[in-house]
Amino acid sequence: MRAGRGARRRRGAGGRRRVLAAALAVSAAGLAVAAPGGGAADDDGRGGSGSPGERQGAERSVTEQGAQTAPVSAPVRIADPATVRLLHPGDRIDVLASTSKSASARVVAANVRVAHVPKYGDTVSVGGAEGALIVVVVPRRTAAALAGAAAKSRLAVTLC
Repeated sequence: MRAGRGARRRRGAGGRRRVLAAALAVSAAGLAVAAPGGGAADDDGRGGSGSPGERQGAERSVTEQGAQTAPVSAPVRIADPATVRLLHPGDRIDVLASTSKSASARVVAANVRVAHVPKYGDTVSVGGAEGALIVVVVPRRTAAALAGAAAKSRLAVTLC
């Protein structure tokens, strides 16, 4: 009789393993669909896994085909905090960069949407650079240009 009970126990354990394996497979499939991208094709149409030599989730250059135009939220420190108090989320602005007070400014980002402005008095002085931080929605390539300009220049805005 003991042999019979052991055989049943093993059969029952195998059935539980199959149920557990099926539950794990369903969970994994659900997570894959719910994950950002959902297993759909990337902007460049390659599918979720990328090129054969590229590991999944690896960072891509902002200059890759299709990635340039994907909108991102970019923080921008505007030199004059009083100007920032005039802005509201949804406003359209041009972001200008100038290397010195005597040099003419160049447009870094044109007709971009303001996503967030600081509350009154939220200015920070970092390394002698004072200003207010706003968030704008821009294409990835423009975000890279804004970051480069902020490293070398003082940024200002004009309302569109």
